[in-house]
Formats: sequence, structure tokens, C-alpha cells
Amino acid sequence: MTIAIEVNCETNEVVERPLTAEEIAANEAAAAQAAADKHEAEAEAAAVAEAKANAQAKLAALGLTAEEIAALTK
Repeated sequence: MTIAIEVNCETNEVVERPLTAEEIAANEAAAAQAAADKHEAEAEAAAVAEAKANAQAKLAALGLTAEEIAALTK
């Protein structure tokens, strides 16, 4: 069972209670959204890395050296 801890700062009263169904659903929805956001960020990072590698390959095909490519991509 998941517990919510509520603290009243004025009285220092601490109340521990079970989460409501709505709170549990909100937590699950937030976790699912966080996982989706992480997946999206990872996919975007992979796409950027792939685009960079493709650009570097095109520069190499044009006859640029590795040092010249590195200087251009910094």
C-alpha cells in the first residue's frame, strides 16, 4: 500500500494515510508520461547523432580529411 504523508507546518502534525484512487491514477499517469518523454528524448538524440554521422560521411565523400571535418563540426 502506498502512503501519503501530510505535514502541517504550523502545528508540526504529521498524518500518514493511504493514497486515494485518484492520487494513484495520477501517479501512474505521471510515470507513464515520464517514460514516454524519456523515450522521445532518446529517439531525438539518436536522430541528431545519425544526422551528424551522415553529414560527416558526406563531408568525407567530398574529400575532406578527418581533421577538417572535426574543425567544421566543433
